[in-house]
Amino acid sequence: MNKKIKVSVVGGSGYTGIELLRLLVLHPNVEMLHITSRNDSGKFVYDIYPSLRGVLSNKFVDPDKAELADSDLVFFATPSGIAMNYVEKLLSKGVKVIDLAADFRIKDIKEWEKWYEMSHKCPDILEKAVYGLPEVNRDLIMNAQLVANPGCYPTAIQLALNPLLNEGLIDPGSIIADAKSGISGAGKKNQVDLLLSEASENFKAYSINGHRHLPEIEENLSKNSVLGKVKVLFTPHLLPISRGIHASIYVNCLKEFDPSNIFKKYYANEPFVDVLKKNSCPDTKSVRGSNTCRISYYKVPDTKQLLVLAVIDNLVKGAAGQAIQNMNIMMKWEETLGLQSIPLVP
Repeated sequence: MNKKIKVSVVGGSGYTGIELLRLLVLHPNVEMLHITSRNDSGKFVYDIYPSLRGVLSNKFVDPDKAELADSDLVFFATPSGIAMNYVEKLLSKGVKVIDLAADFRIKDIKEWEKWYEMSHKCPDILEKAVYGLPEVNRDLIMNAQLVANPGCYPTAIQLALNPLLNEGLIDPGSIIADAKSGISGAGKKNQVDLLLSEASENFKAYSINGHRHLPEIEENLSKNSVLGKVKVLFTPHLLPISRGIHASIYVNCLKEFDPSNIFKKYYANEPFVDVLKKNSCPDTKSVRGSNTCRISYYKVPDTKQLLVLAVIDNLVKGAAGQAIQNMNIMMKWEETLGLQSIPLVP
C-alpha cells in the first residue's frame, strides 16, 4: 500500500477540473487538499457538482488564499496563462506540478507568445518542463517535477502518427488532420455557438486560419520524425456531442509497409492504446469516460495514401485522465491506478 499524497486542483470548477475530481476521489493514493475557484469560493464542491455529493466534502477556495505549497502535487486545470504565475514558487518548495493548460507545452517561446498573445512569465522554467505524453516521454516524466499535459487534439493526432514518423514511413510535409471534438472541448463558458439550441443538429469547422494546438502538434511530431520537420494541415470541427474526439488523418506513404505491424510494435505494452484491426472504424462512444485511445487504419488500394483513425475522450485521455496517468508515473505507482474505468455505454 503506497502512502497517500496531498493533492490540490487549481481551477476545480471547469469541465476538466470536475473530471479530475471525479477520477481523483476514487484514487487510492490521493488525499484531496485544496480545490480552487474564484467564482465559487466558499461553496461546497457538491453544491456546484451534485455528482460528487457523498464522496467529496471540500469547499472551493480562492486560489490566492489556498496554501498550495502544502501539497505534494498540484494540478492546474486553468486557462492558459495562469499556471506560470504560480509554478516558480511551488517548484522551489519541492511541489510537483502538472499543468493541463498550454503554459509549458511549447518550447519555442516566440511561437508560444505568438499563438497565445501574451508574454511568458517564466521562460527558464519552461526549459525544465517535460511534455507529458507517456507513450513517448515515460522515462522523462518519471523524474520530472513539472509536466505539461498535452492538449486533446494533439494527443489523438500524435498517438496516430508517431509510430509512422519514427520509422520514416510517411511524408512529414503533407499530413492532413481532420479532427472533431465534442462541445466540452471548448470549456465551460457562456458562448452563443455552444448553446444547445445552436450546437444541436449542427456541424461546423472552426479556427481554419490556425488553431492554438497546431504549433504543439507540429513541434512534438517533429521531435519524433526521423525525416525532419513535420507540417500539418489541421482542421478542427465542433461535434454536437458533449465529449469525444475523432481524428481522421491522411498521409502519403514513402514505402510499402504493414501498418498493423508498426502500430502493434509501438503499442504492444501500452495500457491505454488499443490498436484495432485494419479497416475498422473506431467511434467516440467506445472510449467515453475512459483513458483509452483506439486506433485503426485504411490503406487506399493502388495508391500511396493511408488513412489513420484515432478516437479519445477529450476530457479523459485528452486531459484529466492523462494528467493522472502522468501523476502515477511521477510517483512511480502503477500507471493504470485509478484509471481502470470501462467506457460508458450508451
